Amino acid sequence: MESLSNRSKIVSNRKMNLWEKIYLPAVITGLSVTIRHLFKKNATIRFPEETREFSEIYRGRHVLKRDDEGRERCTACGLCAVACPAEAITMVAAERKPGEENLYREEKYAAIYEIDMLRCIFCGLCEEACPKEAIFLTKELVPSEYERERFKYGKDILLEAADPDKRIDISKRQTNEVLEFKKDKSQMHNK
Repeated sequence: MESLSNRSKIVSNRKMNLWEKIYLPAVITGLSVTIRHLFKKNATIRFPEETREFSEIYRGRHVLKRDDEGRERCTACGLCAVACPAEAITMVAAERKPGEENLYREEKYAAIYEIDMLRCIFCGLCEEACPKEAIFLTKELVPSEYERERFKYGKDILLEAADPDKRIDISKRQTNEVLEFKKDKSQMHNK
């Protein structure tokens, strides 16, 4: 009967000679491979001291953006949580109280916004789904931790700094069409 893969080989059972019995040719061949690798460039890097270049579209740690006036952009619509295939995003919406107009952009805001970084697959669907451009993935690495609870990032970690000089530039993550649309202040979304 013939094999299904047609890759079977007939193996000879010949006797080894003295040269093959002492394994000297095999040892010399192995040593030559090892010596050749000593003079090749290393494929690894020494990470803390050296870092690799990231591509322009690298997706790293999440950030919740603020608008030009320092208010939170997120309106807790939940589209990012629905779009997330790993179900890593959870949020609780709340109504803005009088006097908080300088903190939140809309009447509704995310009182609690959490991303479980152990569940996140960094696909970027959350930033594509967000109509307010409130969430983006940055080039920053997610730092390693020893405890699982530290990988649940809340608003205290995700929200970018209120100081405009310390904000993260995400303009390279946006297409030219989006950047042109943002210049049109007649659109309600850009106010």
